[in-house]
Amino acid sequence: MTCVERLQKILSQAGIASRRASEQLILDGRVSVNGKVVRELGTKADAAVDTIKVDDRRLKKAGRHRYVLLHKPRGYMTTRSDPERRPTVIDLLSGVREYIYPVGRLDFDSEGLLLLTNDGDLAAKLTHPSHGVARVYEAEVLGIPDAHDLERLSRGVTIEGRRTQPAQLEVLSGKDERHARVRITIREGRNRQVRNMFDAVGHPVDRLKRVAIGSLRDARLKPGHWRDLTVSEVAALRRTADTPRPPKPAPREQPNEASTAAAPARPRARSKRAPR
Repeated sequence: MTCVERLQKILSQAGIASRRASEQLILDGRVSVNGKVVRELGTKADAAVDTIKVDDRRLKKAGRHRYVLLHKPRGYMTTRSDPERRPTVIDLLSGVREYIYPVGRLDFDSEGLLLLTNDGDLAAKLTHPSHGVARVYEAEVLGIPDAHDLERLSRGVTIEGRRTQPAQLEVLSGKDERHARVRITIREGRNRQVRNMFDAVGHPVDRLKRVAIGSLRDARLKPGHWRDLTVSEVAALRRTADTPRPPKPAPREQPNEASTAAAPARPRARSKRAPR
């Protein structure tokens, strides 16, 4: 039985890299199928029949899937390698022999929960906006956001010409007169999104920590420590990723000029520690 799939999906399922990183491998000309270098993202192949190579090494099917939950400290890159030789989250995973990769982003200056795996299907579902998997952050921000700021953030703000999706917010405390701690839940993963959202309402983030990914939480996991997910945690995460996202409500229709003119006038009324 043949199983023809997109090449980036095959690479991801084999644990080579995330689907997005696999696309970049293809664009960089590092992938070949039956001896021919492939550079087009729409290319399909059959992993059981075709000879697929990455950097001239033949693709092997991934062994058992591995799911690692890491509390990423500040000062680490969320990537397998960094051209500038900055420390990466992989440096914290001593003892993990499988080729696993980060699911989603957590920027250099942020900390908190990060999932790493070689399960390409689950990784793709967790990161694709259409699945709307919740990510919960606690942010220490400059100033005390008022009701208007929280309403703007909850509705969505425009970042780089594109509006963010609705978010849930809760002010946990005012640390002092100049700072507040705010919990924010978002369902998309744009680059530095939480920081950019608070910048947009005039409350820059001093410190940012991710405390939940979908159903995953672990308040006892210390910075720099990691552990494997339990079978029940993986099952719950799959259920979360597979749950269809509710459709967005239809926008209200705005009356056109003709209907406005025809309407009768109304009377006026009066938000595991890794060894160094």
